Amino acid sequence: MKIKAAVVREKGGPFLLEEIELDEPRADEILVRIVSSGLCHTDLVARMQYLPIPLPGVFGHEGAGVVEKVGSQVTAVKPGDHVATSYMSCGVCPACKTARPAWCAEFRRLNFGGRRNDGTATMKKGTETIYGSFFGQSTFATHALVTERNVVKVRQDVPLEILSPMGCGIQTGAGGVFNSLKPEPGSNIVIFGIGPVGISAIMAAVINGCTSIIAVDIQEERLKLAKEFGATDVINSSQADAVEEIRKLTDGGAQYTLECTGIPAVFRQSVDCLRMGGVCGLIGVAPVGMEAKLEMQTILDGRTIKGVVEGDSVSELFIPQLIEFYRLGRFPFDRLLTFYPLDKINEAVEDAEKGRVMKAILKP
Repeated sequence: MKIKAAVVREKGGPFLLEEIELDEPRADEILVRIVSSGLCHTDLVARMQYLPIPLPGVFGHEGAGVVEKVGSQVTAVKPGDHVATSYMSCGVCPACKTARPAWCAEFRRLNFGGRRNDGTATMKKGTETIYGSFFGQSTFATHALVTERNVVKVRQDVPLEILSPMGCGIQTGAGGVFNSLKPEPGSNIVIFGIGPVGISAIMAAVINGCTSIIAVDIQEERLKLAKEFGATDVINSSQADAVEEIRKLTDGGAQYTLECTGIPAVFRQSVDCLRMGGVCGLIGVAPVGMEAKLEMQTILDGRTIKGVVEGDSVSELFIPQLIEFYRLGRFPFDRLLTFYPLDKINEAVEDAEKGRVMKAILKP
């Protein structure tokens, strides 16, 4: 079928709105009409080729839409259902079989390989292959093909257009707290990097009962927003020594930290500020090959570094839970969203990169 999609044709190049062909759904696939798609840092990392992703390609991995067609083997959803789209996993590796799909042995290939699991492409333009299946979806388009493994049926009494960022950024930040770190009520936590992921982590920390929630960033507007969402203290790390300030605020060191920037120097701070026995969750995505230096004694003193992928979430279970928190007024993530038509995607990218908006949402 003919669809419109935002295609990237060269490293760092613009998103070009083009008419391309999308396959009809196979027996195990679902055709979704996209209502909205979140613009995520990972999409921009892919465009810059920090991750080895084939071009020309269609990105987008935070979708929300309406099911239009389902293959003969699909039982989880039916035409007319409202759905959110999330990351892809194989379903058969040891991690998937033990309910840890974010640790899937085939995660990189299935989410960044540009093709289906069997190696075939879902998109083309004439005889030219357009690489899709980004996170098993590619939602910077009017329609996307997904599977039962990366689609989540959602309730229809919540505005569908706001649910797209649930598929990655929101569930990653919130899941980093709820599922990965699991801080005890009354504990302290420090969030480094106050973007959509960091704000989601702050909201989760409030729900989880953390009594000291410290936000660290270099932008005053973002720190102000962090306070509005529940941070008890904020630190502008361009004006103060973040590690020393955290030690003062936490009586010697943080119990938990989440690093959401992917910047090695910030990662070092997020580990150095921990008390003995503290845990750092690393969420921030860095270019492949990027290294960070740590003092070995710091780790020997009982500190833990935990990589966090997709908030260690089982999306089918976790996204509906977050929606319930939203309905109860405890997780107002919709305040972060700014909407753009899909043909303004390059404007949305510029606004996001320059910090003019917190979370850009694209609407075909």
